[in-house]
Amino acid sequence: MEGFPVKFAYRPRGVCSQMMEFEVEDDKIVSVTVTGGCDGNLKGISRLIRGMSVQEVVDRLEGIRCGGKPTSCPDQIARALKAYQAKQAEQAEHA
Repeated sequence: MEGFPVKFAYRPRGVCSQMMEFEVEDDKIVSVTVTGGCDGNLKGISRLIRGMSVQEVVDRLEGIRCGGKPTSCPDQIARALKAYQAKQAEQAEHA
């Protein structure tokens, strides 16, 4: 929805973090809060992506791996935002 913040939560898989909460307004990241995981790194990522467009964050973070894992917390942020984009597109189709 344009002009109004949209809040949503995402439960990541395959990483140490347990929950990711987002606020998006006009397709820009307003805030990200992550429960669990590497606290300092995730706080840093959250601040760095604040103000960025959803698609820019997806483009920058998608596919990052953590050690031998097939995903990472940054990759899970990208996956959460892609799920958000899909939901927004679906809602727009039905509006």
